[in-house]
Amino acid sequence: MKVKFTECSDAQVRFGSGSDPREHLVVGEIYEVTKKEVHSWHTLYYIMVEGVDLPFNSVCFCEVK
Repeated sequence: MKVKFTECSDAQVRFGSGSDPREHLVVGEIYEVTKKEVHSWHTLYYIMVEGVDLPFNSVCFCEVK
């Protein structure tokens, strides 16, 4: 699955114990999701950043074809 990073708020970053995508990703760029982890109140997308799979809150992205 591919997603576009669309930006996120401080609250969205804190929710769900994911990493801060603003520190690692570029707004508007498309990234490959290596793993999707669905929880009862949130979903984490794992994206490879510098050789490490990092989790990010899915609300900071939109899916692309």
